[in-house]
Amino acid sequence: GEAMRRRDFIKAIMGSAAGWPCVVHAQTSEGMRRVAVLIGVADDPQGRARFVAFRDGMESLGWIEGRNVHFEVRFAEGRPEFSLSYASEIVALSPDVIVANGVAAIRALQQLTKTIPIVFAQAVDPVNAGFVESLARPGGNTTGFTSVDYSIGTKWLETLKEIAPKVNRVGVLRDPTIPAGSGQLGAIQGAAGVFGTTITALDVREPDIIDRAISTFAREPNGGMIVLANPLSTVHRELIVRLAARAKLPTVYPYRFFVTSGGLISYGIDNTDLWRRSASYVDRILKGEKPSDLPVQEPTKYELVINLKTAKALGLTVPPTLL
Repeated sequence: GEAMRRRDFIKAIMGSAAGWPCVVHAQTSEGMRRVAVLIGVADDPQGRARFVAFRDGMESLGWIEGRNVHFEVRFAEGRPEFSLSYASEIVALSPDVIVANGVAAIRALQQLTKTIPIVFAQAVDPVNAGFVESLARPGGNTTGFTSVDYSIGTKWLETLKEIAPKVNRVGVLRDPTIPAGSGQLGAIQGAAGVFGTTITALDVREPDIIDRAISTFAREPNGGMIVLANPLSTVHRELIVRLAARAKLPTVYPYRFFVTSGGLISYGIDNTDLWRRSASYVDRILKGEKPSDLPVQEPTKYELVINLKTAKALGLTVPPTLL
């Protein structure tokens, strides 16, 4: 299934890339520009959709693959060691602009180049992570689009109570090593009283730890979960969805692809929209603007997705307010 499709997709990109180098040399004089794309937290079908959204965004601005722009694409599969080796590979190609997402990928690129412009298509908390000096004035060779707004934590809690009013214990599945996780957990804890809930932080690490944490949490009644956005929850999404179903825990997820994997409900930013919008910054940089002059932009588009089959299996009635 999935791994296979991803391989085929990468092969397709790489296959078409095989014919490019000679064309690039022939056309550099005519202004062929090179844009490298490092998808650090990749997920078929998400990773593919993100690249396609970016390419479509570029096309709408007049950048046509093979005509005036050449894309170099790498997928790091959410693995830091891949991010590092692909980042070195990309910087060695000295492209005009690099587009990236995922903490490990962006960090690796920043360590390797202070001159090639870097546009992050989605970064969780770029100021805290040290990628930019401030949202308004990024400062260095890096700018882009943030994918987090901390107050979303409150919205997740509200959504969980709306779809499962009986829930009064909420397990928050987060990666304790990611600062944005603490920010969102803080927002959820801050709103817990208002929604009459107690919050338990659950660590997402390797599969057996996730299994143990969820099973232990589910022993008491009236539990529900909120899964925070991070590479590990993305990589283990099918396991998490399966454990939530087995433990009969109504769960709110950060992205649509958790729901297509069988999860109950997701509320979050539309990631493909961020990738499409990042094309506008690549366009401006290719036309001579500096990343340090382009303020970091925040998400504007959110989506709510419900799996009605899962709701039925959990015996939940979806309130019309959510539909």
